[in-house]
Amino acid sequence: MFQPVTMHHVSLLVLTENVPLVAQILGEQGTFHPEKTETLREHLPEQLGQEFHRQFQNAINRLNKIIQQTQFSPPKEIIEPYQLVSLEELQSLDAELSKIWAQFSELEEQRHQTRDKLHELKQLFETLEKFKKLDIDLNLLHTPRHFLNLHIGTVPITNLTQLSNSLMLAGNFVQCFHQIDKLAYCVVVGTLQQQDQVNSVLKHAEFRPLAIPGEFHSHPQQVHRELTAETSRLQQRIQQIDARKQELASQYHKFLYHAHQMLNRAAAFAELSGSLQKRGALTLIAGWLPRDELPRLQAALQQKLSQPQVLTHRPPTHEEFKTVPSLTRHHPIFAAYQALVKNYGIPRYGEFDPTYLFTVSFLLMFGMMFGDVGQGLIIAGVGWYGRKFLKNFSLFFIAAGLSSCLFGFVYGSVFGKHLLTPLWIEPLSDPFLMLQVALYWGVGFISLAVIIKIINSLREGEFAAALFNNTGVAGICLYLGGFYAIQQWMLTQNFGMTQQLVVAIPLAIIFMYKWYENKMPLIERLLVSSIETFESVINYLANTLSFLRVAAFSLNHTALAIAIFTLADMMHGSAWWMMAVAGNVFIIILEGAIVTIQVLRLEYYEGFSRFFSGDGRMFRPLTLGLLYRTDLKSLIPSETGL
Repeated sequence: MFQPVTMHHVSLLVLTENVPLVAQILGEQGTFHPEKTETLREHLPEQLGQEFHRQFQNAINRLNKIIQQTQFSPPKEIIEPYQLVSLEELQSLDAELSKIWAQFSELEEQRHQTRDKLHELKQLFETLEKFKKLDIDLNLLHTPRHFLNLHIGTVPITNLTQLSNSLMLAGNFVQCFHQIDKLAYCVVVGTLQQQDQVNSVLKHAEFRPLAIPGEFHSHPQQVHRELTAETSRLQQRIQQIDARKQELASQYHKFLYHAHQMLNRAAAFAELSGSLQKRGALTLIAGWLPRDELPRLQAALQQKLSQPQVLTHRPPTHEEFKTVPSLTRHHPIFAAYQALVKNYGIPRYGEFDPTYLFTVSFLLMFGMMFGDVGQGLIIAGVGWYGRKFLKNFSLFFIAAGLSSCLFGFVYGSVFGKHLLTPLWIEPLSDPFLMLQVALYWGVGFISLAVIIKIINSLREGEFAAALFNNTGVAGICLYLGGFYAIQQWMLTQNFGMTQQLVVAIPLAIIFMYKWYENKMPLIERLLVSSIETFESVINYLANTLSFLRVAAFSLNHTALAIAIFTLADMMHGSAWWMMAVAGNVFIIILEGAIVTIQVLRLEYYEGFSRFFSGDGRMFRPLTLGLLYRTDLKSLIPSETGL
């Protein structure tokens, strides 16, 4: 319940000819995580199924590419097991898929080229936009003339007047046909006799020549009509290509269905082949299996295998704990919280699974920081009505809303107004008490996190760390002793011998452990050990003070509601209601999101960082059928919900 499922290492020795059938049996069970056993390589040096796996990958890749080009939806029905696929069948299937993909690939290449031409036309339209007011045959601007000196380009608007005046003195004509930003697009027309003089004037005016696309060989309006006609032709070409794709998809629909079914049947053996080791007629299949699934697997093997097989199993050793795949089982109502835990990391095998602790503490802190009956019901209602969209997170919203609603009764708050008699207290009536409660909550939360860390260390055989480290027994003694010493000092204004000892003794133990742990030269060892010991004190103090935000946000929530209704009271009639409603919506959306982020921060950094490594291996069982999403982009198995 509070840690991943107990695993056993399973070794299954079978006849090589039975391996495809055994793969189907294991896939049907859906609880076997295959793993290669390096220790037996010298006894079982041969590999099995490498060619089958390679051919399977080729076929899958081609089927994936074909499906991306069609509207074919892979069938969702369960594939009948024990219909084995031979290597020859797989090779024949791959060859046929290769031919089909060649047809789609050619059409896709044509479509891609057509899209590139359309993009080029779009750029030409953008360029032509600059010339639309120019009443001239653009072909004149492509080639030099015997008597005319033509220039087309841009000039800064600030230089335009000076340029026009200078060119008029040289007998040249300037016409501006477009302006954008600080540039003017101009045509300069003159005779060849003043060419050198004109070039000098243009250079001085910062004139930049403008290249005319080769497609612009007539009047701008005529060019526009030609480009429009070419665009229409290319768009029709794309439609024809898409129609041809659909014809091919319809033509090969039955074959694609058949290919999908065959690859489903071949998937288990193909995936298992990477971990198989054999020698002659014997093959070893090794992996991890939940201990409670062993009887079911043994029964299935005895029932469906007519030839002998040998199954042995053992629990993992402490050295293997970091490599054993981690499988957690939770009721579907915890799915959202499990997803948030896995957002931080996957529990290592044998490590405490924080899902239940996270669920309870998250709801308590959210409710305390966002306590309001009306706003809580709104959040719960959003979770209920949006259940199709929110899916697993629907229950997350409902639970958070109900927690908020519960604390709303505790505070007597309804939509930011204290309309009910509080079951306990109005937050702003005694802020010091709220801060005290948050402080005690933080002490309890951190203490529990350290205790869990101690248990994890003991399970992993790290006894010295469990007793003497700052996250062990010495650490929690320092933390609780320090809290007691500070509390007594604040009450009595005296830091007596008892307070000194409850701090000094665990601090000295932690220092000695750090000294023992750090194998360095003397001065460096002393410095590092001192810093790490002092850091332990600072971390405990800072982490505890972080929990004051639980009270701070409950006070902020009440204060923000007061500000909203103070503004509303300055208005009358419908304006009062608009301000009250808008203010509550603002609080629910913005403050609700901020409170959620703050609670997650406390969970992750003040809680998980103390006891949760999060570096576990995902349990990926061999499953019957294609282990990927409907777009067939990956063969990575989905997480199991055992």
